Amino acid sequence: MNREYDRDESAKVLITEDDLRGLDNGARIRIDANARFTPLARDLIAERNLKLITKQPRQAHLKVKSIAIAADHGGFALKEKLIKQLADLDLRVRDFGTDSSDAVDYPDFAYSVAKAVGDGHVEAGIIIDGAGIGSAIAANKVPGVRAAACYSAALAKNSREHNGANVLTLGSGQNSFDEAVEIIEAFLSAELTEERHKRRVMKIDNIDRQYRK
Repeated sequence: MNREYDRDESAKVLITEDDLRGLDNGARIRIDANARFTPLARDLIAERNLKLITKQPRQAHLKVKSIAIAADHGGFALKEKLIKQLADLDLRVRDFGTDSSDAVDYPDFAYSVAKAVGDGHVEAGIIIDGAGIGSAIAANKVPGVRAAACYSAALAKNSREHNGANVLTLGSGQNSFDEAVEIIEAFLSAELTEERHKRRVMKIDNIDRQYRK
């Protein structure tokens, strides 16, 4: 996926010349707002005209405060890592399992998250399986849920702003952990605001209601 940076060093407080080796002239590096540099690192930045991009805190931009998350056995490991990341964003997180890598059926866990969203217990949901598609299909059977399988931050943002998605499904085999974090942050930072998109989402909801009578 396309990034606004070539290397991510935002997890480090002190950046040394070793962290910058192998970068091309003009390369972009994402850093923490409080990052410090060794003298040799500063020399290398100047010599290669490296561009520093400060990682911005996301908490202030999130549009939701509570989420539900679940995964099948294929998404379990990624879910566990993401829960820690979500806690750092000051989100209230409800974990609906699974609790191990033992084989389970993804519709059961997709339903748990979708029901929590549809019933209004949380504002948004995240479901992880191998590809993200099956969970999206299952979640969309629950009234009030608009689930979208997204493999990039751009798609996640679009699904919220254009389609009013309230459940994000991810494929553990499709994205790395860092990519999944970016996708989630993009999803939770966007919202449906423009009237033309609201009108179209309303038409989707009207179709849904016709078949639930």
